[in-house]
Amino acid sequence: MYLSRVRVDLNGLSREKLFDVMNAEAYTAHQLLWQLFPGYEGPRPFIFRQELEEAEESRGPKGLPLFYLLSDREPSSVPGLLTAESKPYAPELKVGERLAFRLRANPTMAVPVQGQRGQRADVLMAAKKPFPPGQRTSQACVDAMNGKAREWLESRAETWGFSLPVTPELGAYRQHVLNKGSGKPVQFSTVDYEGLLEVTNPGRLIETMAHGMGRAKAFGGGLLLLRRP
Repeated sequence: MYLSRVRVDLNGLSREKLFDVMNAEAYTAHQLLWQLFPGYEGPRPFIFRQELEEAEESRGPKGLPLFYLLSDREPSSVPGLLTAESKPYAPELKVGERLAFRLRANPTMAVPVQGQRGQRADVLMAAKKPFPPGQRTSQACVDAMNGKAREWLESRAETWGFSLPVTPELGAYRQHVLNKGSGKPVQFSTVDYEGLLEVTNPGRLIETMAHGMGRAKAFGGGLLLLRRP
């Protein structure tokens, strides 16, 4: 695997795509990052997360788009458009090791439908639905949504090779609508998690990281970022 930090030369974008990237429009970012793998025609070889350049990042002005990319092959910079700083990524993890993590995920659950195959439903929207429209910004509704978001991660942690010794913090919750041609728009939501995890199965956790966590991985969800605290 390769872990890359990718910066965009905004001068290389059309006006429309410039606005899309600055607004973190997931489908445009997905198409843009594909250009890092010229000539490759197989299944999508990467997952990614879009951020803003922080003050401590010395190579770019604060506030500009920055992508973190995990891929199964090394990306190639696109002159005048994309600059990728990459390094081989083969983390050495040990059972019991505690690591700080960040994750942007699309929490979904299977909803049974009588006589049909189960459908996927947005966990946070399902938590919001019982509240009347006038109460969907209330603290009770927010607490219900946050509780279900945490429950989604906690219930999957063991399968993914880790445990959560402390309750994770929740950050930005965002609803996305992707218009791809004349078809029905794709709608999904993402929520940011941050906290501490404990490794229970190193091999499984590395495999989980390589494949991404949850759904919407093509659109900026699923990349687990780890660091030693």
